Amino acid sequence: MKNCFSIIRIYLFIFLIGLIASCKEVKKSDVKEEVLTKELSAKDILGNPKYQAMSYGGYRHADHSIEPTTEELKEDMKILHAMGVRILRTYKLLKPQAANLVRVISEMKKEDPDFEMYIMLGAWVDCKNSFNSGNGAPDHNKENEENPAEIERAIALANEYPDIVKVIAVGNEAMVKWAASYYVEPWIILKWVNHLQDLKKEDKLPKDLWVTSSDNFASWGGGGEEYHIDDLNQLIKAVDFISMHTYPMHDTHYQPEFWLNGEGLDGKTAIEKIDISMLRAKNYAMMQYENVKKYMESLGVNKPIHIGETGWASFSGGQYGPDGSKACDEYKEALYYKHMREWTNEAGMSCFYFEGFDEPWKGGDNPGNSEKHFGLFTVDGKAKYTIWDLVDQGIFEGLTRNGNAITKTYDGNKEELMKTVLVPPTRQEIAGHR
Repeated sequence: MKNCFSIIRIYLFIFLIGLIASCKEVKKSDVKEEVLTKELSAKDILGNPKYQAMSYGGYRHADHSIEPTTEELKEDMKILHAMGVRILRTYKLLKPQAANLVRVISEMKKEDPDFEMYIMLGAWVDCKNSFNSGNGAPDHNKENEENPAEIERAIALANEYPDIVKVIAVGNEAMVKWAASYYVEPWIILKWVNHLQDLKKEDKLPKDLWVTSSDNFASWGGGGEEYHIDDLNQLIKAVDFISMHTYPMHDTHYQPEFWLNGEGLDGKTAIEKIDISMLRAKNYAMMQYENVKKYMESLGVNKPIHIGETGWASFSGGQYGPDGSKACDEYKEALYYKHMREWTNEAGMSCFYFEGFDEPWKGGDNPGNSEKHFGLFTVDGKAKYTIWDLVDQGIFEGLTRNGNAITKTYDGNKEELMKTVLVPPTRQEIAGHR
């Protein structure tokens, strides 16, 4: 009998251990489910390397009035999602694309629980008579009459799709003074940022929505002292984070000291010279970031800085091409993309890389304008050298763009690609072309 009770006690003990373990598993499962169903905020997404960022425009035609269709937007979302992109920056809210894009993402989320994509909405803001469209010269101390409508559209979309719209950015390079045809003074951007922040306090916008402005590093205080004014200081204090643009590619022409620096290049092969130059481009972008950070901290402010826009064109028939700084080709584009992702991922920053797809409407009628060639994909869905490895991995299998399967540029022939790659010029060569 004594042995019988001992056996029963053993079985009871085993049963209790199993019951406790089962309860623990249920609790773990509940916790996991809670994490999966928790709605992410901008704070959760930005700076998280699992949520790669990209700038997106879906326009596929030279005629900018031809809007991307629902199916075309879905094609692009599937391609970007396959790449690991989870948050997009888009703007110009008075055109249909932005609203259509958010609607498409909402539909895709309902169709596929594993589909995940978020949006940073850019409200276009510019000055009165911008682009000489009014009855006089651009007036940088007055704003375009359409600005309020842009802001109201952003508010409406953020309230309608709070699970998707996580950031509103007021203006796109709207304060930088070289944008002489449209820039506004910082007080105008500050006014709208404060308006959005007030709506959050009044529960008229989601409280965890982040508000910023997307602008050039100089506009954020990282450039000349002409930008260091009180309105900018107040703006830096008002935004939830700084969305900073940096374009070393453009400065291979406009501020080329880092690009034409021959130090350390003697005796190097052509590829070594190119690799060194592209590393300098990365360091140049990092320097601009540090300048913005220093200025922000000089105001006693400490908040996140994310790269709202940066990129490198794969082709230029103009000042960045063979007769200019020789900056643009697919090899250099790939190096810059790699450098920027490595830097920002390691630093815990988001980088809204510009951009996912080539857009033929940009840069006017000249097919060689670099603005048409910033995409990682061509219009017809060819993957540029930057992401050839993703094609090899098969992540685009079954996906199409413009009815075409995703294939590599140059038919995947690197030798042919490298024939287009030029070594950065010397100062003497550049001087000879000017």
